[in-house]
Amino acid sequence: MDQRQRAARLLERIEAELNCLGLWQTHYPSAQALESTEPFAMDTLDFHQWLQFIMLPRMWAMLDGEHPLPQNIAVSPMATHVYREELEHHEGLISSLREFDILLSGADPLAEDV
Repeated sequence: MDQRQRAARLLERIEAELNCLGLWQTHYPSAQALESTEPFAMDTLDFHQWLQFIMLPRMWAMLDGEHPLPQNIAVSPMATHVYREELEHHEGLISSLREFDILLSGADPLAEDV
């Protein structure tokens, strides 16, 4: 399985994890909220909303359009920070995001420097 196929499977897992956690939303945030220029749109969206409405659609568009995928991504550290009070509950989501980070960047963003 090549990188693009593995990326698609991981995106599907991330979507499933959001759904299992009850974080998948059926209503869209406002257009203004989606236009945030802050990292992770943290000024206008919750982290799970950023995943669902910004990151996932962009990654799917890159895959569907056969555009190059990012080579440096680190989403799992933000997930670990956001869900630090409930790490066990969000373990599947964080793990999937970590695998996605590693797949695209070739490095584990959560590994401590030695």
